[in-house]
Amino acid sequence: MEIHYHHSLLSASPCLRRRTMKATRFTPFCHQNTHSQYPSLPHNKIIQQWKQERGFDHKNGYIDCTALVRALSRKRMPHLAQKLVLEMKSEGFLPNSSTLSSLMLCYADNGLLPQAQAVWDEIINSSFVPNIQIISELFDAYGKMRYFDEVSKILDQVSSRDFNLLPEAYSLAISCFGKGGQLELMEKTLKEMVSRGYVVDSSTGNAFVRYYSIFGSLTEMENAYGRFKKSRLLLEKEGIRAISLAYIKKRKFYKLGEFLRDVGLGRKNVGNLLWNLLLLSYAANFKMKSLQREFVRMVEAGFHPDLTTFNIRALAFSRMSLLWDLHLSLEHMKHEKIVPDLVTCGCFVDAYLDKRLGRNLDFALNKMDLDDSPVVLTDPFVFEVLGKGEFQSSSEAFLEFKSPGKWNYRQLIAVYLKKQHRRDQIFWNY
Repeated sequence: MEIHYHHSLLSASPCLRRRTMKATRFTPFCHQNTHSQYPSLPHNKIIQQWKQERGFDHKNGYIDCTALVRALSRKRMPHLAQKLVLEMKSEGFLPNSSTLSSLMLCYADNGLLPQAQAVWDEIINSSFVPNIQIISELFDAYGKMRYFDEVSKILDQVSSRDFNLLPEAYSLAISCFGKGGQLELMEKTLKEMVSRGYVVDSSTGNAFVRYYSIFGSLTEMENAYGRFKKSRLLLEKEGIRAISLAYIKKRKFYKLGEFLRDVGLGRKNVGNLLWNLLLLSYAANFKMKSLQREFVRMVEAGFHPDLTTFNIRALAFSRMSLLWDLHLSLEHMKHEKIVPDLVTCGCFVDAYLDKRLGRNLDFALNKMDLDDSPVVLTDPFVFEVLGKGEFQSSSEAFLEFKSPGKWNYRQLIAVYLKKQHRRDQIFWNY
């Protein structure tokens, strides 16, 4: 099958070429936006010099110039890649599978769908067998441009050719549709995959649940998870986080707890994730007795609390002004050799200032190394539930305009106390 290219784009007058390029969405490839590895050469001489320096790697009448096509794609110069293929054919050589695949991705990555589809048709109708990596990259390119119908067409073509890579192609298509929020297409593709007798692997099953968690309703997500459980596959870390985040956003903390227990709090291949999320579900509503009870159960089950575990409790203690519990938590952290971060420090600063005990902060923080550089190592899902404390928020905003490595906790606390003192003075003056 021969591909018909628009030779007029290469030979038209400058004025006409500018108009034509604008109409065909070639604008990003103008001279001012391209910086090739030969910056001093006109574009029409880049290929000539490349041929002189490296030449074409040819074998059995096929030529491999994959490296140059990929380079031109990165430089946003698909029209030169097109010209390269035309020159090869005019010299009696045919591009090999790798070159055609690179040309197709070059077109797709630069938004030239008809040209990419033409090259794909040439590959699929030739003796070449498509590589699964190429299909993956093509799906990614089409997914970014939201050309999901084209993904379906390619999947149908692969299916009709009965290639051995069809199961992997189905999995890639499911992920592509899910990533783009196309749940109906994802569902249809999964059913088609199963109807053909292919087994849904763990990666595909987890992706299916994860995308329902992100783009579907809670009911749809729960149905997807129920079907996933029947497959006896193991829900991985990203799937657990996605479902938990969906419950957190809807403030469904009781359901979150039920889900975590269903997954199995005894699982150790996901670290402390399940226990931390369970503690967070109690901290969200400041159920302090339940929070403490589950923390003890976590330790008794053989899990070692990490920084996120301690900071979930510290944030709850701080908001409830439980200063003694804060100190006990810090002692426990020291015993477990857990280094506090900005969140931990902020819990003490906020709690003491809320109680108007700012003068006692030195005593409160004497067990922390205040000369360390500030860092936040707490899992972000904690802030989805409990938010950030005033000291943490203020310090992060302050450090956006400063060099973090030149500041330590002691200096940040001093700046914050000065700011609070100035604010109090303004308040009382009014």
